[in-house]
Amino acid sequence: MDKCQTMRTRTCGELTESNVGENVALCGFLAGLRDLGAVVFFVLRDFYGITQITVNDEAKKRQIREIPRESSVRVTGRVIKRSSPNPELPTGMIEIEPDEIEVLGLCQRELPFEIAGSLSMREDTRLKYRFLDLRNPLVRDKIVLRSRIVSSIRRRMTEKGFLEIATPILTSSSPEGARDFIVPSRLYPGKFYALPQAPQQYKQLLMASGFDRYFQIAPCFRDEDARADRSPGEFYQLDMEMAYATQEDVFAVLEDVFPALFKEFTDNEVDQAPFKRIKYADAIRDYGTDKPDLRNPLIVRDVTGLIAAPMFEGKFVYAVAVNNFDKPRSFVDKTLAEAAKSNEIENIFWFKTDENGLPTGGVAKFIGDKWNDLNDVLNLNKNGFALLLAGDKALTLKQAGIMRNVLGAELDLIEKDAFRFCWIVDFPMFELDDENKVAFSHNPFSMPQGGLNALKTQNPLEILAYQYDIVCNGIELSSGAVRNHDPDTMVEAFRIAGYDKGEIEKRFSAMYNAFLFGPPPHAGIAPGVDRIVMLLANETSIREVIAFPMNKNAKDLLMNAPCEVTEKQLRETHIRCVDLE
Repeated sequence: MDKCQTMRTRTCGELTESNVGENVALCGFLAGLRDLGAVVFFVLRDFYGITQITVNDEAKKRQIREIPRESSVRVTGRVIKRSSPNPELPTGMIEIEPDEIEVLGLCQRELPFEIAGSLSMREDTRLKYRFLDLRNPLVRDKIVLRSRIVSSIRRRMTEKGFLEIATPILTSSSPEGARDFIVPSRLYPGKFYALPQAPQQYKQLLMASGFDRYFQIAPCFRDEDARADRSPGEFYQLDMEMAYATQEDVFAVLEDVFPALFKEFTDNEVDQAPFKRIKYADAIRDYGTDKPDLRNPLIVRDVTGLIAAPMFEGKFVYAVAVNNFDKPRSFVDKTLAEAAKSNEIENIFWFKTDENGLPTGGVAKFIGDKWNDLNDVLNLNKNGFALLLAGDKALTLKQAGIMRNVLGAELDLIEKDAFRFCWIVDFPMFELDDENKVAFSHNPFSMPQGGLNALKTQNPLEILAYQYDIVCNGIELSSGAVRNHDPDTMVEAFRIAGYDKGEIEKRFSAMYNAFLFGPPPHAGIAPGVDRIVMLLANETSIREVIAFPMNKNAKDLLMNAPCEVTEKQLRETHIRCVDLE
C-alpha cells in the first residue's frame, strides 16, 4: 500500500463485523497496551474512536513494546473477528491483525498525566498541556459540540435573511463598559489601536450603510477578570443588527432561533416563544438580580418594618421563605452560614414555623403582633423557614438574591432538565458611578425611552432605555438595545454622562457623521457563543468549551502569554517600559 497516496483507508471508529476480511490502514495514537506474553493487545485512538490491534508475531511484539504510549502510529493489516467481543464499543466486535506497524510521531517525553484521566488534574496543568488534554475524548467532544452549535447558528441566521459580514479587529478605543486592550502603532508614534470590546459601532455603521440584516460570530476583547461564565481577554458572540427594527423584532428572531437551537442539542425541556418578560426593577425586587434563574421557585420578599429586632432598626430587611422545611439546625448554622461567608455576607438571620404554623426560633421573638402582616408577605405554613438579611437596600437585595440561589440549590428546588428563558427589559439609562456622577448604566449607544424630550425634561436617573438582556437559567446570554440613531439625542445622552459634543465628534467621529446622513432606526443584540455552548454542554466553567482558554489569571500557559518582547520591538512601536514601583 502506497502511503503517499493514502496514509489511512479507515478511521479508528468505523470498522464493524461487515468489514471482516478487509485489508486496512489505520493511523492514531497508541492509547494503551496489554501484554499477556503470548499475545499483545494495543489500542489505537484517533479523532473518531478506538480500534484494538492484536499482535502474535514475536518481532512485532518486541516492536510495539518499545513504542511509548501516545506516539502516532500507522498500522496496516487485516480485519478479523474479535476474540473477546465488547458490544459497548462501536468497533468492539472486530480487531486488526497487523502486517506492519510504523511509528509516525514518537512521544519522546514522559506524559504529565494519563490522557483518560486529564479531567481530574489541576486546571493549570491541563492548560499547560492543552494539546494532550484535548486528546481526551471527553474534553474533545465539547469542542466538537461547539463547532456544531456555531454551524447551526450560522445556518439559522442565514435562513432568516441575515448576511454574515466580518468587521475590523484593529479599531479605536471606545467607552463600552470594560478596559480596552490597546495596540501601539508603529507608523503613528504615541497613538494606539484598540481591540474591539464588541463590533458595536461597525454594525451600526452597516445599518447606516443600507445593509438590512447583519450578523457574525464575532471575537470580542475585554481586559477584565475571569468568572465561571466569563473567559478573560477574549470571547465570541453572535453579533446581530437589524434595520428598521424595534425591540419586538429582535425578540422575534431569538425567540425563534433559540428554542430550535437548544432542542437540536439537548433533550431538556426548552421554553418556547414568547419568553417571559421581566422589568429590570421587578427582577431586582423579586430575585435580587437582573439575571434570575427561573428554575428556582423562591422569591425575595421585602419585610422591612415587620420585625422589630434591634439589629434591623433603620435597615432594609429582605426574606426568602420556603415551606416544607425539614432541615436540622446545623443546616442553618453550618451550610447557610458558610455559604453566606463565602459570598462576603456578614450576617444572616432566620426563623421557622412550628406544627401550628407559628414563628419559632431565631428572630421569632421580635415578631410579636406583626405576625399576620408578616405572613401575608411570606405565606408560610407549618414547618416553614424564612432566611433574612438586613442592611443597605441595593446591597441587601443583591445578597438576598445570592442566598435565594443557595437555598434553591441546597433544598433541591431547582427544576431539572430544563432551559428557562426570560427577557429583562426597561433598564435605567443612567446610574451613579463610584464617584457619585451620572454615568451610562448599560450600552451608551441605546435609545432612551421618550427620546430627546426625556433627556431634556426628566431626572436622568428616572429615564428608562430600550435596553434588554436575555437570560437563561440564571446566566446572562446577551445584552441588546434599540440604538440611538439620532445625532441630537446622542449628543444630549453623552452630555448627561459627562461628554461634550467635541469629544463625541472626536471619539465617535465615524458613527456621529454617519448619523448626519439619514440613518434608519435599528436594533440588535449579541448573545455569547461561549455561554450558549457552556449551557448546552452542561458545564459550569466556560473554559471547558474553549479550545485554548486562558486560566483565571488571564494567562495562556500553553503559549506563555503575556510575555516580554524584545527591545527592538519596543523601539519600533515607540514604547519604553518604566518601573513604577
